[in-house]
Amino acid sequence: MNPSSGSIGSPRRRGAALLGGAVAIFVAVLYIGTLAPTVLPYGVPDTLDSPMLQAEVSVLGVGHPTGYPTYTMLTHLFTYLPFGDPAYRVNLASAVYGVAAVLAVYLAGLRLGRRAVAAAAGALAFGLSGAFWSQAVIAEVYTLEALLVALVILFLLVWRDRRNGRYLLLCAFLVGLSLTHHLTSVLLVPGALAFVLLTEGRVFSRTGLMLKGAGLFLLGLLPLLYLPVRALMHAPLNEADPSTPWRFLLLVTGGSFLAESSEKGRHCSPSSLALADPSTKVQLLVDHLLGQYPLFLIVVGALAALYLLFTDRATAVLLGTLFFGCLVQAAVYLQLGIEDFYVFLIPAFLAFGLCIAAGLGALLRLAESLAIGSTARGIILVALSALMLAVPLSGVRDDYAAHDRSGDYGGRKKIEAVAGNVEEGATVLHHRSPLWYMVLVEGRRRDLTLMDPFCTSWDRHTDVVWPDQISAAQAADRYGTDDTTGVEAARRAAESGPVYLLANDRARLEVFRDAGFDVAPVGKDPLLYELVPRRR
Repeated sequence: MNPSSGSIGSPRRRGAALLGGAVAIFVAVLYIGTLAPTVLPYGVPDTLDSPMLQAEVSVLGVGHPTGYPTYTMLTHLFTYLPFGDPAYRVNLASAVYGVAAVLAVYLAGLRLGRRAVAAAAGALAFGLSGAFWSQAVIAEVYTLEALLVALVILFLLVWRDRRNGRYLLLCAFLVGLSLTHHLTSVLLVPGALAFVLLTEGRVFSRTGLMLKGAGLFLLGLLPLLYLPVRALMHAPLNEADPSTPWRFLLLVTGGSFLAESSEKGRHCSPSSLALADPSTKVQLLVDHLLGQYPLFLIVVGALAALYLLFTDRATAVLLGTLFFGCLVQAAVYLQLGIEDFYVFLIPAFLAFGLCIAAGLGALLRLAESLAIGSTARGIILVALSALMLAVPLSGVRDDYAAHDRSGDYGGRKKIEAVAGNVEEGATVLHHRSPLWYMVLVEGRRRDLTLMDPFCTSWDRHTDVVWPDQISAAQAADRYGTDDTTGVEAARRAAESGPVYLLANDRARLEVFRDAGFDVAPVGKDPLLYELVPRRR
């Protein structure tokens, strides 16, 4: 039975609605229970961008490549909520997007698997996967990406069932909008086109529909205008300065990641992941691929993918494009040494979750067709349904502990260490830390000079030094920030006052000691150090 068939008040539809609501409530409780309570620290690999995003969203800034204008504007609305601090509200947005994404996966799985229990199992498997859960409890962009991807898939399936062109137009808009959020969504373009072609190719001959679709696709791209407009308005935090056409293109296409490697005068050491041997990288990729779902569901999903290839080629191509496209992208980033490469696999895990729903649905329909007594068949169906729901829940206790950030006050501790211990007018060397949040959102310790000379994985143009709104080249000339060890910046800053270093994974204390500084811990925790030049 198609989910869209039957009366609205039919028992099956009511049951499906109730089960979908239960799934959404269940993951919402888990996400909110494990949600980070405040500003986050910079950390490898999970919170590389979180403290910057918390500040940028709060002040409507311009973020790192690819800019994330849709995320910034939409998540900014959460900062007006009347509870928690702004950082918590940004974290909460990730949880809300995550719950909505799981619900969209459930609805799409219901159309593929045609059984509510199968859809619930697939949605739960995705929502409880380690990669996705980890992003639903921090300030990050990937749960919103999953939501947009899931919505496109859902409305493509609705269009196929109803053959109403309005759903295709909605998909065109959503694909455009998704491209303003995360470039991985570009995989939706060939996937969606192939889905429509294999389902009803003559749609492409409907000129009016195609023109409307193109217009709505372009309308979905409009949030990109936020980036240059906000940069020209001198946003308080502007990591990439897309105020010129060339820098705008570098930002939104991710070209800044490539430009960094050619940045003159900056010598960035490769990450330990980049230096790892190929076998280690392959093992890491395999571990992440096989570590998201229980083995039973991996087998079901793989068999279902083959089943779809022969029985529903349009869906197989759509989901396969997402899965293998993300796999290639993650493998490339892994080879380059990008520590959080695994988050680029989230749309692949989403696609596989839908395969699981399709496979479990086929298994239930097979059980329903068994030529046995109704009582025995009912017992088998109840047992199968219970097993399908139990399997994705089997590791939830351990997963809860693994992803629980409800006690993570690391970012807050760093802010308080600086706010309470650094001398007035001093300079603090840091790297993409919550100090941006401290000065811009909380308005504290604005007497300080903040410098970030340490390496990033893209070509920066502004906001290397605060409060000076100058280019990276000007910062290098004035403050010595082109020395990515931080030593030259510390030397120049020490000529005019005290210098401190906020601990981060890019800074090496021994480098400062070897360069002639005494490195004195400040406070009881190893978070902050004063850099004192030795007398010659």
